[in-house]
Formats: sequence, structure tokens, C-alpha cells
Amino acid sequence: MSGSSTGAFPGVIRPDWSMPANVRALLTTRLGGCSLPPYDSFNLGEHVGDEPEAVARNRAMLREMLPAEPLWLSQVHGCAVADADVPVAGVPVADAAVAREPGRVCVVMTADCLPVLFCDDDGSVVAAAHAGWRGLAGGVLEAAIAKMAVPPARLRAWLGPAIGPGSFEVGDEVREVFVSMNPEAAQVFVQARTPGKWLADLFMLARQRLLAAGVERIEGGGVCTVGNPERFYSYRRDRQTGRFATLVWLEPPA
Repeated sequence: MSGSSTGAFPGVIRPDWSMPANVRALLTTRLGGCSLPPYDSFNLGEHVGDEPEAVARNRAMLREMLPAEPLWLSQVHGCAVADADVPVAGVPVADAAVAREPGRVCVVMTADCLPVLFCDDDGSVVAAAHAGWRGLAGGVLEAAIAKMAVPPARLRAWLGPAIGPGSFEVGDEVREVFVSMNPEAAQVFVQARTPGKWLADLFMLARQRLLAAGVERIEGGGVCTVGNPERFYSYRRDRQTGRFATLVWLEPPA
């Protein structure tokens, strides 16, 4: 996993991403928290069956590294985009968030789906998106780009850890969804041993969608959650498991 540890929080990583000086990003792992197995130990998901007190303590530890409480989302594999600059009551139902105001923290939680971060060249807007195959097919990345309201050529994207192409087995129907929208997506699917099944490369599917949307500077990707049980949660691998977070924000002025 490329990136650097945050020192006092060895379970939290700063992504290796060429971003403007005022853009900040963090990626949590499963290390360093207080949740008990099978959520050990830095689970941030309230919806997975973990003890609420443990999740609250983990979120409080994360909050110490942030300028404000993140805008936690109720993720539904859709393409709604929340505005992190606007205070809301409750938890927004969305799979992406955008922020322009310094100190507003965008966050998505994953355990095999692909987290994608965005920023612009001027460091004036950031976004985070939760992109499983349904979200990719539904246009969550394009929706986040549109909400940022910046020419796509001026955007940069970073792909976080997700289920890798050697582990992501899908059916004919998933392949047909992507190929029907883009014939070039056929090269992203490799025939699996089981008839009617394919091994899909989620990272490449995201890259294809980003490039088609006009975002050419794409970093990260390639780190498999399934193959890194000591660092990352994986729903496909473990079923009952926690969630890690990928966060981005604009640094408030000193």
C-alpha cells in the first residue's frame, strides 16, 4: 500500500497522491481501534453489528486527526451526491460527497467496494465517492464530477483499496451491463473457471469511466482488500466484518 503512516496513529495512512498543498486525505485500516473480533479493531461502520460503544470510540479517535466531524453517509450503492458544506439533520442517503468550504470532511466507508477521491488543481473543491460495480454502472463517479462543477481536465482522482481482479467473480449480467455501455469494458473481464462467471477488474472499470468523463490524472489502485486481511476489511472474504474509511478535505487557513 503506497502512502505514509501518520505516526501517532499507525493504522491510518496518508495516500501517496499528488494533490495541491491545501488538500488533505486519509485512509484508515483495520488496525489501531478497540472493536472486538470479527470487527477488530478500527471498525467505523455503525451498521455492521459491532458494539455501538466501540464504533463511537473508534470514530472519536479518528476525529482527533480531523478539522471537523466527517459527513458520514448512509451508502446504498446509488449515485446521489451530498453537499458536505450544508449542515443536515441525520445521515444523508448518498454514495458521494463534495466540499468546497475548508474544514468540511468528505468520507466514504468500504470493505471491498472502491473508494475514489477527487480534488481540483486549485485546491478549491474535493470529493469522495463509494464505487462498487453498481455505483460505477449507475454513474456515481460522473455524478461526483458534475457536482464539483470544475472542468474534468482540471481534476485529479485517487483510487483506494478494493477487491482485486483475482477475487472479484461476477456473473454474465454484470459483464453485460458494462459492455453494453462501453464495448472496451469487455477487456476488463476474464473468463472464470465456472461457466457464466467472470473475474472483473474494478480498478480498470473505474479508470475507464474516469477517462471517458475527461479525468485523465488517476493515481492509486491495485491494492486488494481480499488479499490483505491484516490491514483491510473484506465483505467478500469474511461476510461479517467492519468498514474502513477514506477521507478528504481542504485544510482550513492557519
